[in-house]
Amino acid sequence: MLYVIAVMILIFDQITKYLAVKHLKGKDVITIIDNMLEFSYVENYGAAFGILQNRKYFFIFMTSLVIVAIFVILVNNYNYLNKPMKVALAMLVGGSLGNLIDRIRLGYVIDFISVKFGNSYNFPVFNIADSFIVIATILIVYMVIFNKYEVRRTI
Repeated sequence: MLYVIAVMILIFDQITKYLAVKHLKGKDVITIIDNMLEFSYVENYGAAFGILQNRKYFFIFMTSLVIVAIFVILVNNYNYLNKPMKVALAMLVGGSLGNLIDRIRLGYVIDFISVKFGNSYNFPVFNIADSFIVIATILIVYMVIFNKYEVRRTI
């Protein structure tokens, strides 16, 4: 089941990126909600918020390391992790693989979702993989901080 979650996220991410290239690259921004939500094509050679530009091999190495670490954690602790933690880890793998494929194949990550808060703040452009990575990370941090990631054992 966890592989299905990761693969579905990966497929959804890659399809939306394909559509972004087909319908957005070299074209005007598509406004969905005025001053709130737009679709625009961006080639991101860095990480979140555009940091660490042009560090392709660093990101490929680190992402691969994270994915391997998650698999090791799942294999070694599968019976001890609860379902929400397993799902969050699968979401993290799916999103990470989506961006990893872009970096290996293209040398950059395709971003296309632009969120704005009126004229006061433009959130950095992101993609579906980024969304799942952020949601999964928030869930994992919450479960670890509040010790809610293990299967409850009854004595």
